[in-house]
Amino acid sequence: MLYLKTLIIVIQLLSAFGVIGLVLLQHGKGADMGAAFGSGASGSLFGATGSTNFLSRTTAVLAAVFFVTTLALTYLGAYRAKPSAGILGEVATAPVVAASVPAGASVPLAASASSGQDVPK
Repeated sequence: MLYLKTLIIVIQLLSAFGVIGLVLLQHGKGADMGAAFGSGASGSLFGATGSTNFLSRTTAVLAAVFFVTTLALTYLGAYRAKPSAGILGEVATAPVVAASVPAGASVPLAASASSGQDVPK
């Protein structure tokens, strides 16, 4: 379970950094400064408007991955194992058995001091 949580956290961090980077790469609708960095070139790898669509779609995919990993971590963090119910629908508990000390065994110091007996030195 620990490896699964670690893997999901790594995926979440990578998607978060990817979203941050892609949002910073995109330019707004009125960004004329974007032309200085080559966004106005129609002979680019993705075409005149292809880079905008590619960046926005990749951002949307990474944002969806981020949300899914967040929900998965929330589910895994809130999961608690519940004890199973017995036949009668009650939670089965183990009976408490008092441990008896055999006749020749030594008694721990704390147990003998609390019972009021003299402790041999």
